[in-house]
Amino acid sequence: MTEAGFHFSQAAWGWALLIPLPVAFWLWRSATRAARGPVHRYADAHLLPHLTGTRELASRERLGRFLLWSLLWTLLVAAMAGPRWDYGDARLFHPGNHMLILLDISRSMQVGDTAPSRLARARQEVQDLIQQNRQVRLGLIAFASLPQILAPITEDSQTLLNVLPALSTDLTPYQGSRLLGALEKAENLFAGLPAESARAILLISDGDFDEPGLPERARELAALGIRLHALGIGSEAGGPVPGKGGGWLAGPGGQAVVSRLEEDQLKALAAAGGGIYRRADYREDDTAALLKAAAVARLPAEAGDERTRVWNERFYLPVLLVMLLLLPRFRRPLGGRSQP
Repeated sequence: MTEAGFHFSQAAWGWALLIPLPVAFWLWRSATRAARGPVHRYADAHLLPHLTGTRELASRERLGRFLLWSLLWTLLVAAMAGPRWDYGDARLFHPGNHMLILLDISRSMQVGDTAPSRLARARQEVQDLIQQNRQVRLGLIAFASLPQILAPITEDSQTLLNVLPALSTDLTPYQGSRLLGALEKAENLFAGLPAESARAILLISDGDFDEPGLPERARELAALGIRLHALGIGSEAGGPVPGKGGGWLAGPGGQAVVSRLEEDQLKALAAAGGGIYRRADYREDDTAALLKAAAVARLPAEAGDERTRVWNERFYLPVLLVMLLLLPRFRRPLGGRSQP
């Protein structure tokens, strides 16, 4: 058999073909014990169906049923083993630009200084990035006190669009705005990418961080080839932070906590990370600038000479046979009523 010939992709499923053997032994023991049961002391064999309401299968009928179900089991195991033959060569695609979006979902993102809210505006900015993007593979991480990977780096833009409506500040049970954990998560996701590809982080936030060492961490990532860009959401005037049960979030003195756009901090992070800073607005200039800054890969975003083998999977053929063999068992008598 040549390498291109018939074979199974998961040949280990073949061990499951041994299961009918212990089943056959169990059926034989059960039939033998039933034939010696105490009920035979009180009536002849041909009268037992009238007394018990059940009929013992003849040996030939029992063997036929066992062989049928063994055949069905064999076909299902064959399908799970993955029969395949024939293949085609496909050129591997190496997109050279990758960007992870770090979206702040802390409670301050509910402030309404940017209508209808900062988080809603951030969702719209992410949607604009996805729809205008043509050169960059995108991923999405939401963070507050803890980071959550909502979508790994992918070329499937529809997956990212499907995630956006579910983004809210309720995704995390613990509030806060901790960026260091999100940066570490992003670095781990970038670890398996080619060194020649462009790797960038886009931070979308109001900049309300109170963590030491953020600029230093941004410089470390820049030294690894991971640039940090920032998109500010909010206004300098700011607004009160909504509380969880309604009203406003109160500080130690009982007054409403006011959150403002910390633009200086976001600019400092972008500068330390070798990236650019933009404030979100209702135009497309900020989106275009961020996408252009992310598409700076030295590795061309095109198919290379490397190829991979794509097999033609035939697992559906045994499944079709199983369906055809089971179809007569689902037939109904004429008139829709069972025959006595």
